Amino acid sequence: MKTKTILLLSLILLPITARSLLAAGAKTVTITAYDTMKFSVTKIEVKPGEKVTVELQNAGSQPKITMGHNWIILKAGSNPLSYANAAMKAQGQDYQPSSLAGEVLAAIHLLGPKESASTTFTAPTAPGSYPFLCSFPAHYQSGMRGTLIVK
Repeated sequence: MKTKTILLLSLILLPITARSLLAAGAKTVTITAYDTMKFSVTKIEVKPGEKVTVELQNAGSQPKITMGHNWIILKAGSNPLSYANAAMKAQGQDYQPSSLAGEVLAAIHLLGPKESASTTFTAPTAPGSYPFLCSFPAHYQSGMRGTLIVK
């Protein structure tokens, strides 16, 4: 009986342990998104090649269809305003236009109220500034943006 219990627990805990190991050693940044169209964190500093986990929490109460939030980090030199403008026409793609997928380093899908999600990625090795934004219509323009600084 003990063997079956241990085996069952191992099968249950394996995905949790694997997920933990993937993010192990990563710098973790928690960003809260509000109905005021602002991120709680607008500047993230990392080392070249550092593993980074970004956790996005939508603290808002408005429906996803009218006030969803996502988090998208773009390559250095990308134009976040152009991305945000193209995203307005990509509702069916969670406001992440597939035509600009090559500019995205990492992303968290569109979240509704009280939802959260995370992504783990390796910071670029080239020092510089990498813009991030919420691409829901008008959110970037209202100030829902920031910068990942690699130095």
